[in-house]
Amino acid sequence: MKETIEVSFPGGQRVDARIRDFTIATDQSIKAGGEQSAPQPYDLFLSSIATCAGIFALKFCQSRQLSTEGLELFMDWEMSKTDPSDAQMTLRLVLPEGFPEKYHAGILKAMDLCAVKRTIEQPPRFESRIQTD
Repeated sequence: MKETIEVSFPGGQRVDARIRDFTIATDQSIKAGGEQSAPQPYDLFLSSIATCAGIFALKFCQSRQLSTEGLELFMDWEMSKTDPSDAQMTLRLVLPEGFPEKYHAGILKAMDLCAVKRTIEQPPRFESRIQTD
């Protein structure tokens, strides 16, 4: 399956991505020369990990008809200033009151099915090239 993301440069430090029917706006922080009008690309990368794990947690609950009222997910990210590969990520799941203990391990395992996390663990091949046509 091949998918194409079209990137545009609407001005300043903004770089937008169009995927299917959606446009995802990005900008740089004021400190980095942008207007801070949208998340930075790296913010979207980190958010994709957290939201992907979140959808798996949500679907786990929904498939078992478990309440999601009070379900919360937080992601802590700590990166080394000298080595980007030396980072620590912690996903902290807050379960709804009365969430059955027998499902604790299962919901964590479901979160590990996140495609974004799995892609980081088994990275794809990257190629950059100039299009001449």
